[in-house]
Amino acid sequence: MNTPYLVYLVDDETNLLELLQSYLQSAGLQVKAFSSGIDVLSLLDEQHQPHLWILDIMMPDIDGYELLRLIREKSNVPIIFISARDQDVDKIIGLELGSDDYLAKPFLPRELVIRAKKLLQRTYEKPGAGAAAAPAQTFQDWVNVGPYMISEKGRQVKEGDELIDLTTKEFELIVYLLHNQGLALNREQILTSIWGEDYIGSDRAVDDLVKRIRKKMAKFPLETVYGFGYRMTRI
Repeated sequence: MNTPYLVYLVDDETNLLELLQSYLQSAGLQVKAFSSGIDVLSLLDEQHQPHLWILDIMMPDIDGYELLRLIREKSNVPIIFISARDQDVDKIIGLELGSDDYLAKPFLPRELVIRAKKLLQRTYEKPGAGAAAAPAQTFQDWVNVGPYMISEKGRQVKEGDELIDLTTKEFELIVYLLHNQGLALNREQILTSIWGEDYIGSDRAVDDLVKRIRKKMAKFPLETVYGFGYRMTRI
């Protein structure tokens, strides 16, 4: 990109907010910091949206879970959750709601910078990912999978004429499965491909991601390989 990525950072701990903002800006990112979830509610309807949200879960006015729900109603922009509670339930709920990564406090600010930059690169620097949106009919790479049509270049999935609203990670897993049809893929392979080699967390994230895809695309040919992982049947 010619302009810096824009990050919205929301955390009610003022000292941590200023520290993280400083680190992210030093890494070349444009950062707008907010100490309250209420402060960003009016921004959700603005045309100009950030490339990445970083949200604290524990906030006094509106918690990160509710803010994530509101963001996901309007956008599939990548989201990183941060929380002072290092509990699997926080990670699982965040992933189920559509977050893309999770960091438990305390963490090194440098780790957040690395995760943020890698997530931005995976999302926006793939071939075609940064291109301006175009009408669906202009894409030449549509693939039929049962009742669904999938365009990797357009980053779109349709059922009939209806676009299916997918998060970044949901779409990336579908594309990964398309490229590996018929192969039994273990959870570690999927984690590395979708979250990156530096991901730190439970492979339960894979199961939650699959669960969300099955809910949105019930007829997608995705099989469970019990005790191992998942497989997309050949089309």
